[in-house]
Amino acid sequence: MSKQYLTTHTIDNAHITDIFSLAATPTALLSASGSSTLHIHATSQPSIPLAQSLSGAHKLGCHHVTVSGNGKVAASAGFGGEVKIWKAPESSTDEWQPFGELDPATGPGKGAGEAWAISLSEDGQFLASTTYDGRINVWDLFGDRSERIREYETGSAGSGSFGMCVDLSRDGKYTASGHQSGAVYVFNNDTGRLQYSLPGLVKPIRAVAFSPAGTRIAAAGDAGVIAIFDTKHGEHVGNLTGHTAWITSVDWSDTGEYLLSGAFDGKVKVWDIGRGACVATHSETDKALWAVKWLPKTGRNEMFCTAGANKSLTFYREATGA
Repeated sequence: MSKQYLTTHTIDNAHITDIFSLAATPTALLSASGSSTLHIHATSQPSIPLAQSLSGAHKLGCHHVTVSGNGKVAASAGFGGEVKIWKAPESSTDEWQPFGELDPATGPGKGAGEAWAISLSEDGQFLASTTYDGRINVWDLFGDRSERIREYETGSAGSGSFGMCVDLSRDGKYTASGHQSGAVYVFNNDTGRLQYSLPGLVKPIRAVAFSPAGTRIAAAGDAGVIAIFDTKHGEHVGNLTGHTAWITSVDWSDTGEYLLSGAFDGKVKVWDIGRGACVATHSETDKALWAVKWLPKTGRNEMFCTAGANKSLTFYREATGA
């Protein structure tokens, strides 16, 4: 059975350049682009107005933005190598505030490639980041930010493959990373060790994500296939096929029943995980989608947003039969 989604709203030219990343809280959507400003739209209001702009956040632009599961902390990574932390408003009349920053580039021989992809833990305390040479760092944002609490190696020192994406499981137990080599690594944060590496898709992995319950991992990229793995043992349990271009972004629905994916050819797909089948495909643009994101379910209908090279934010809502 297919599902139907309607385009409910498009914010044209939401940024002046490509939009590279999206992050959603129960009331807001954060978007990051090649410009220096982060935008925050109020998704709790029907017209999804621009609620706040964090101007000058990243001088050279921003490639990743992420929020904690509880929606209280956000982090953004810029092309200059800096990572900024943001605190959510305490009330509906407040605004997002700067909450300091990380300087991952400190230390001998450290440069802008020291923080690429980023992911926050459920409560916003821990931040995982990838590096140009395959290391994955975990930081305690509530502790001493100058110290990494974990540093995972995925190759011999300094020669690992570029870490293109990272995710922390909701319970904070695991960190998963996807690499240019096609490899996916899963680390146990309790023991500080590699849990297992997953049979790669050979081509670069651009998106990796744990399901909400933490039982599955989705990995996708230039092979155009979404591989699903069992988290406990790293067993490959299935592939979702149907994209004909690089997959740039994946996101699990709140219940873990559906997976959203966006691709380089502008197509966004919704997958039913139980059936292993695509249940909806949309292409409002033929330009690359860099980010797709479910909005936390507040009303009756599921909603998601897509963004990319056309500089717009497009919102979709599930069509009910009513």
